[in-house]
Amino acid sequence: MPSASANKRNIIFLVIVAALGYFVDIYDLVIFSIVRLQSFKDIGVKPENMRTDGEFVLNMQMGGLLLGGILWGVIGDKFGRIKVLFGSILLYSVANALNGLVQNVEMYAIVRFAAGIGLAGELGAGITLVSETISKDKRGYGTMIVAVVGLFGAAVAATVAKHFTWQTAYFVGGGLGVILLFLRLGTFESGMFKQAEHSSASRGNMLMLFTDRKRFFKYLYCILMGAPLWFVVGILVTQAPEIGKALQSPTVLSAGTGILYTYFGIAAGDLAAGMLAQLTRSRKKTMMLFHVLSLVSVFIYLKTVGITEQQFIWLCLCMGFSCGYWATFVTIASEQFGTNIRATVTTTVPNFVRGALIPITYIFEKIVAHYGIINSARMMMVALIVIAFFSINQLKESFDKDLDYLEIDELNPNTNNPVNVSIK
Repeated sequence: MPSASANKRNIIFLVIVAALGYFVDIYDLVIFSIVRLQSFKDIGVKPENMRTDGEFVLNMQMGGLLLGGILWGVIGDKFGRIKVLFGSILLYSVANALNGLVQNVEMYAIVRFAAGIGLAGELGAGITLVSETISKDKRGYGTMIVAVVGLFGAAVAATVAKHFTWQTAYFVGGGLGVILLFLRLGTFESGMFKQAEHSSASRGNMLMLFTDRKRFFKYLYCILMGAPLWFVVGILVTQAPEIGKALQSPTVLSAGTGILYTYFGIAAGDLAAGMLAQLTRSRKKTMMLFHVLSLVSVFIYLKTVGITEQQFIWLCLCMGFSCGYWATFVTIASEQFGTNIRATVTTTVPNFVRGALIPITYIFEKIVAHYGIINSARMMMVALIVIAFFSINQLKESFDKDLDYLEIDELNPNTNNPVNVSIK
C-alpha cells in the first residue's frame, strides 16, 4: 500500500498532467479561430467568403468533437481513462501538425474534423480521473485547477500566432501534444474504474443514456446548461471583425485578440466559480449567477456602437469571466452519473455542447438574414440562457455526492425500476 504522502504526490501529479493536457487541448481547439483570416488569405479564400467558409471549417471541427466525444467516452468506460488520454492526444497532435500543410478549404475542413475527434477525449477523461481520485469535498478544487491552467492554452495560442506564421502555430500545437505524451507515462488509473472492471454491470454503454427516460433527460439537461458559452466564443468573439463592422468600429476587431482576452477572462472566471461553488457548496447556484453575468456582458458588447479596440478587449475579458463556469459545468455532468458510464457522459457532454454550435450557427444564419447580425445575436443569447436556466433547475445539486456507484439496466424486482448499485 502506498503511504499517505506518496498517494498525495500521485494525486498532485495527476492533476498537473490533466491540467497540462487541457492546456494543449485548448491551444489546439481555438487556434483555428485565431488564424482564420490569415490562413484563409494565404490559401486563396475570397474576402466575401471568409465568414461563411470559416463557419464551415469550424463546424467540421465541431462535428469531429461530436463523433470523438462518443468514441472516447465509450473507450474510457470500457478500457480505462488513461487509454483515452494517450489515444486522443496522439490523434490531435498528428492532425494539428498536418494542418500547417493544407492548401484549400476542403482539406482544411477534413484535417480540422480529424483534429476535433482527437480533441474530444482530453477534458472528459481528465475531469473523470480527477473527480474519481480526489475526495468529494476537495474534487472541485482539482477540476478548477485543471480548467484554470488549461485555459491559458488560448493565451499561448494567440501569442504564438501573433509572432509566427499560422503554419508554425499549428506545428507548435502538434509538438506540444507529443511532449505531453511522455508526461502521461507516469499517470495512474482511477481506483473506481478498477473496481467497476470487476463488476457485471455494463460499461461504456451509451444506449443506457437513452433507454431510461429520467436518465436521458438528465443527460440532455447537462448538455443544454453549457450551450451559451460556445455561442459567445464560437460566434460573438470569433466573428468579431464582422460584428465590429456592424457596430461601426473605427478599426477591424481582431478575433485573435478577442480569443486571447476572452480566455484570460474564462480562466479567471473558472477560478472564481470554483471557489464560489466550494464556499456556497452549490454548483447549481454558481452556474445560475454566471449565466446572468454572461447575458449582461453580451448585451453591453452588442450595444457598444463605435466600439474601439480597447473597449473590445475589456468586454472580452468581461464576457470571458462570465463564461468561466466550464469546469463547474463539466464537474456537474460528471457527478450526475455512475462510474460505469461516467467517462462516456463527462466526455460527450462538453463535446456535444461544442457540437451544438453547428445547429446554433445554422439558426443564427437564418435569423441574420432577416434581423441583422446584432439583433440576431441578442435573440440567440436570450434563448440559450433561458434554456440553460431551465436545465439547471431540473438537475439535483451534486456538490457533496458520493460517486462510488454503478448505474445498471437490470430491473429491481421490488420496485420494477432501474437502480443504482454501490461499488464500495
